[in-house]
Amino acid sequence: MSSNDLENLIDLMARLPGLGPRSARRAVLHLVRKRALLLTPLSDAMQQVAVTARECLNCGNIGTSDICDLCADDTRATGEICVVEDVADLWAMERAGVFKGRYHVLGGTLSALDGIGPEELSIPRLVDRVTSEAITEVILALNATVDGQTTAHYIADQLEGQVRLTSLAQGVPIGGELDYLDEGTISAALRARKSI
Repeated sequence: MSSNDLENLIDLMARLPGLGPRSARRAVLHLVRKRALLLTPLSDAMQQVAVTARECLNCGNIGTSDICDLCADDTRATGEICVVEDVADLWAMERAGVFKGRYHVLGGTLSALDGIGPEELSIPRLVDRVTSEAITEVILALNATVDGQTTAHYIADQLEGQVRLTSLAQGVPIGGELDYLDEGTISAALRARKSI
């Protein structure tokens, strides 16, 4: 390995989310030191994923076949679709293990500033799925950002009268202390209060 090869690897690693130049340098040094244990298997796994990974034609999840394992699972509820912004959000929902329906990955949120409209996202496909799959409920699990809420309102307008629309609750997290929360979170929690 030449020093140019190492610098190239460090530069590539530094482009990954959560890694800057220093973290990338430490990661590369660790990988090189543990070449047989980590670097070679990581390289092989990355090459395999580069060849086999693809987007599910149905929901937009990432898998190794045209239809992902979640869409192919006959035990999942078929009347509910949970709409998320990206695959990372879908995987977070799956880690929680509480939703047993179907998913739909939008591929982002509407953003006039960035020129992202409904056609750049998979919103038309979502509308088609609601009809073709006899969906009874669409759960909008979008981030509580301006773009996320704009996207949720747009989808609600598109599906109005066709299906029950719900969204995730927002407010005080479990274990959260009011003193550490921002005003928007406190406001959302107060509006979404429930009887004890």
